[in-house]
Amino acid sequence: MSKSDLLFELYSNLSTTGALTFSSKSLVNKMLSYSDLSQAKVVVELGGGDGSITKGIVDKLAPDAKLLVFEISESFCKAMEKKFSQDNVQIINDSAENIHKYLDGEKVDYIFSSLPFSFIAPDIQDEILKQSKISLGQTGFFIQICYSYLLRKLFKKHFSSVDTSFTLKNLPPAFVMVCK
Repeated sequence: MSKSDLLFELYSNLSTTGALTFSSKSLVNKMLSYSDLSQAKVVVELGGGDGSITKGIVDKLAPDAKLLVFEISESFCKAMEKKFSQDNVQIINDSAENIHKYLDGEKVDYIFSSLPFSFIAPDIQDEILKQSKISLGQTGFFIQICYSYLLRKLFKKHFSSVDTSFTLKNLPPAFVMVCK
């Protein structure tokens, strides 16, 4: 999929992508800085999009670890399947609320999310966050990028600890919320 095709997909489905551009390398690095992927065994990404966060995860992931990437756009999934064809990366064309159906009882070390929670119905928001929290191991983290600080209240409803940082090095500037 060409960059122009990716941009067309991004803008034609703004309510599901929730972004005006793809995540910058600076934002991806900031998000990943809250993890130690060299020690992780199971990692999940919610909202794979163009694969910019996926690439950052894959570059730091231990060879024996696995990555499950959830994405509801079929065209984004097809592009990511070509880009990330290694055995330990599974691209899943399904909603993030179904995370539990793909884990086979395994616990997750990190969940990285770029889901546009502002555009997701409240009952689905709650189900995604409920399933995410249940899926995390005892030392696991849910790490979310978002464009509104007001979403912190939603994450506080599901996680006891929510640390927030901000980066200007993205268009638009973004928050990284680290939830435990």
